[in-house]
Amino acid sequence: MNKLYFVVILLLACSFSTNAQHSNDSVRVRNSNLIQSPYLQKGDTIAIVAPAGVLKNREKEIQKAAKLAKRWGLHVVFGKHMYNQGNHFAGTDAERAEDLQKAMDNPTIKAIWAARGGYGTVRILDRLDFTKFKESPKWVIGYSDITALHSHIHNLGFETIHGMMATSMIDSIQDIKKTVATFKKALFGKRLKYKVVANTHNRKGKASGQLVGGNLSILTSMLGSKSQMDTKGKILFIEEIGEYKYSIDRMLQSLKRAGFFTHCKGLIVGDISNIKNNTTKWGTSIEQLILDVVAEYDFPVLFDFPAGHEKDNRALIFGRSVEIDVKKKISYVSFKQ
Repeated sequence: MNKLYFVVILLLACSFSTNAQHSNDSVRVRNSNLIQSPYLQKGDTIAIVAPAGVLKNREKEIQKAAKLAKRWGLHVVFGKHMYNQGNHFAGTDAERAEDLQKAMDNPTIKAIWAARGGYGTVRILDRLDFTKFKESPKWVIGYSDITALHSHIHNLGFETIHGMMATSMIDSIQDIKKTVATFKKALFGKRLKYKVVANTHNRKGKASGQLVGGNLSILTSMLGSKSQMDTKGKILFIEEIGEYKYSIDRMLQSLKRAGFFTHCKGLIVGDISNIKNNTTKWGTSIEQLILDVVAEYDFPVLFDFPAGHEKDNRALIFGRSVEIDVKKKISYVSFKQ
């Protein structure tokens, strides 16, 4: 009787292990090909909403962004509470969540364009219901603080666009020509491929995998939550603005301890802008700081990719497979269709 009991338990354990492995495999397969929302076509509707910072005196830029979209043949709608102010934010948490929820739930809206970043998106993430979004997915667009949405939606299994926001139109189109052109390409389904002039700190090599990432501060703030992204087998993109070098190091060390670089396939570093000066000198360049953090890993590292908080902010499709070829003089970043 005892032997029979032992055999039954062993068989059950083996069955559970096999089923768990199948379950894990299915998760890996699902995550290896994220769902691509339909590319935009003339006549489609794009919603501009403000999930984060207040839009005080920013109406002119928002209207310029709307005119740009209309020139591309798109209809434009706005969040009901977009110009509200709730202290630091574009309305209360409830109001910002309501605008974003309505845009996600409306099947006639094909893309959601963040008006600006700043701070505040993380405060509304857990108020959102993605049920209808998953039934009728659409592109979510932005950078900086919108990294919180990128990370969360990526974990749900959908691609997003890291690109210019409506308030990027504070600059003339001539000054941000490549930013606008690549944004349009991403929206309308034209292939993205970039040539990047070499930085002497680049670590040469080739790699391919899903592109994930965003703003370094926001990626760090997602650690330990259901919105924390998985970088295993993927290529990580980071950018940052207005931080001390020691703060950048601290955030990178946090990502490292969380396993971000352990099975990463490659690292793309965008703009690290407006670094603050500390009274105690760090002692190395920002490039060397980053290389020191990832010194024990052998993946390629590409610096100076034109994306982030500068005028030249090229569009990226997060969750899409990308190939990087980091060379001595010219490097290439090519997205798969």
